[in-house]
Amino acid sequence: MDHPASYRGRRVVVLGLARSGVSVAKVFHSYGAEVIVNDKKEQDQCPEADELIALGISVLCGSHPDDLITADTALLVKNPGIPYSTPPIRQAAAAGVEIVTEVEVAYWLSPAPIIGITGSNGKTTTTTWIGELLEAAGKNPIVAGNIGRPLCEAAVEATEDNWLVAELSSFQLKGTSGFRPRVALLLNVVETHLDYHGGMEDYIHSKAKLFANQTAEDTAVLNWDDPVCRQLAESLNATIFPFSLYEKLSFGVAIEPPFVKTAANTSLGENEAADVRHIVWHKQDGTQTKLLEVGELGIPGRHNAANALAAIAACLAAGALPEQLTETLRSFKGVEHRLEYVGEVKGVKYYNDSKATNPTATTMSAHSLTAPIVLIAGGLDRGSDYMELLPLFRDRLKGLVALGETRGKLGHVAELAGLAGVRLVEPEESAEATLREAVRQAAALAAPGDIVLLSPACASWDMFTSYEQRGSIFKDSAHTL
Repeated sequence: MDHPASYRGRRVVVLGLARSGVSVAKVFHSYGAEVIVNDKKEQDQCPEADELIALGISVLCGSHPDDLITADTALLVKNPGIPYSTPPIRQAAAAGVEIVTEVEVAYWLSPAPIIGITGSNGKTTTTTWIGELLEAAGKNPIVAGNIGRPLCEAAVEATEDNWLVAELSSFQLKGTSGFRPRVALLLNVVETHLDYHGGMEDYIHSKAKLFANQTAEDTAVLNWDDPVCRQLAESLNATIFPFSLYEKLSFGVAIEPPFVKTAANTSLGENEAADVRHIVWHKQDGTQTKLLEVGELGIPGRHNAANALAAIAACLAAGALPEQLTETLRSFKGVEHRLEYVGEVKGVKYYNDSKATNPTATTMSAHSLTAPIVLIAGGLDRGSDYMELLPLFRDRLKGLVALGETRGKLGHVAELAGLAGVRLVEPEESAEATLREAVRQAAALAAPGDIVLLSPACASWDMFTSYEQRGSIFKDSAHTL
């Protein structure tokens, strides 16, 4: 395994500022590397630059210089979101320079074992839940990664007595080579981020890098209901720890009796909700332990039941005892921007699900709610036709308010679904004004007893800097109606 100390006196290029870029630049600088940080944004748009310059680190803003990658460049650490087609990355690859993301560097640094969590949906909820469960079990977790805190920053702080709980995106994992988590968790795989990956093959390959260096001493927690996860299981060296909503397992964490698959496959139907179902740990020796009833979980929805199973499996693999987990499974109320209850205005309840950036996430969230829904959706156009939302629009929605680049496509799907209450919001003087208008129009479509749900099914970057900014504006708009 490499280490930042091995780059003392050598040229390390960090491409992209933001928090992770700052964190990794400071790490290499502290070990005596010659660090050059480059961001194509102008310096007045890079507030992080001043901190690095004050430390004596070279920061180049405004463009990617032609001579950024030199013959003596030893390493390129890229921001996960920067495409591999960017000229400095192409130049580095052609010159044989190793290209990694901050995740790889954090692995070099961390004395703590790592739990890595990835998947198309549910990462942040599951990562946060694992952190709280391990805290209750006395395992001293540090939660970081794609969830907000740079992994390098957490790795520097960690000791052998901690567990580093890392939410990991496909962008981050694509830039790893030796990364080896003690516990690796894949929640699910659906079609998303294809504009970055170019196709599902590269997307799945990037997710699978989470397991690439694991051995039989490590654990791979896999969703046994997901065909991609099951197929991956055949090629892994790690010990497989499955979880399932729909199958009886001889080993793993499952629901008993299992849920019955439906077309929507995401909600607790009225008849099912009335049934008593338990979360059960089936052990290798043939014994089993019941943890709690599904209905006792602190957050609703069948997808959150799956997140709970995944979190339980990861914590058991980390040595937690089942009795240490049950109270936190009951008390956990979810994370901000993920099916977050905002409040009630004139008898209408408002939910912020801004983190739902693909149609599958939106479908799961809508099916977790029982009242009539006026949906606010739309955002960055990545080329999808959104036809997979047709059943949801036809069977579950009372109204749709669409905004952003995809508003026309979503409106077309709503028309095919025969949805009467449809509003397309044209861009106003600012993204904030546009979203506030969307909330006003949704409120006009809703009646007492209904729900207004922001669940965009799209990324936020056509209008907002992040899904967090989008969700915060939605919440403020609801509160000030």
